[in-house]
Amino acid sequence: MARIQKKIRQEHLQEKLINTPFLTDEELAAHLNVSVQTIRLDRLELGIPELRERTKLMAEEARNKLKSISSADVVGELIDLELGRSGISLMTVTPDMVFEKTKVARGHYVFAQANSLALAIIDAPIAVTGVANVKYKIAVHESEKLVAKAEIIKKRGNKYFIWVKTRNDKQEVFRAKFIMVSLEADLHK
Repeated sequence: MARIQKKIRQEHLQEKLINTPFLTDEELAAHLNVSVQTIRLDRLELGIPELRERTKLMAEEARNKLKSISSADVVGELIDLELGRSGISLMTVTPDMVFEKTKVARGHYVFAQANSLALAIIDAPIAVTGVANVKYKIAVHESEKLVAKAEIIKKRGNKYFIWVKTRNDKQEVFRAKFIMVSLEADLHK
């Protein structure tokens, strides 16, 4: 019986990390109602690295795929990238990103994360932002981790229509619809 429960728990652990790869061992333990040590043992047995290593591996893989911008130009940490389709970035709001009095994140950092991610997913050597329609849904505060997910909805000629949705650990905090323009034709002039 214990073997079956362990197998099921490990399957749940793997599913949870596929859907939400940035969970800490503590968060996984709380979700699966087991100790942190049990999570660590399960990860070890399944060959799943700790959060820091998982994030680092995902980031390295994603950076190697970039075409339209360099990894240094991506605001936040690029975690997943499927050129021409989608991408994910992670950003922790640091003290220098917030207003001194309120500790609320300055909007341009949240926008920059979304905008640079939208550029990163375009499968073209040069692209720029044509239109940005943004909505800040709730205030973001210092130390919050923001996960932005971008997806190309459609492509028309050299225009890419991209949705970016940014969440903290509880809810959506920002969303944007971008029209990005590939300047491939300009390369040949």
